[in-house]
Amino acid sequence: MDDIKIGEILLPGDEETQERQEENVRAKFWPTLKKAIRQIPFSRDLVASFYCATDRETPLRVRGILLAALGYFVLPLDAIPDMFAIIGFTDDIAVLTTAIALISGHIKERHYLAADRMLADASPAQNAA
Repeated sequence: MDDIKIGEILLPGDEETQERQEENVRAKFWPTLKKAIRQIPFSRDLVASFYCATDRETPLRVRGILLAALGYFVLPLDAIPDMFAIIGFTDDIAVLTTAIALISGHIKERHYLAADRMLADASPAQNAA
């Protein structure tokens, strides 16, 4: 990630860019999360960030930052390919952690409750039953 700065990745872009980014994130977020969920130590924050980014009540700039970070998360190719187990997600974790820290006050309780419901539904214990 030497050539790519996290600040550049997190630029919110204009409204048209955000719309394209949201479409991409909506299409790829859940499959990517399913592959990475055991390797990401803050899945609850990540899923709450998704709900915050797709919430029309979230300010446009905040949505843009989150969509940029989530867009980086769902990219098939990035600075460190995700196929390299835990190491592959370290760059994604750095970008996501920075984005969440920048906008943490905008992730509301309703976003966390939605994340909790989704993660409970996706838990291995539930799926094994």
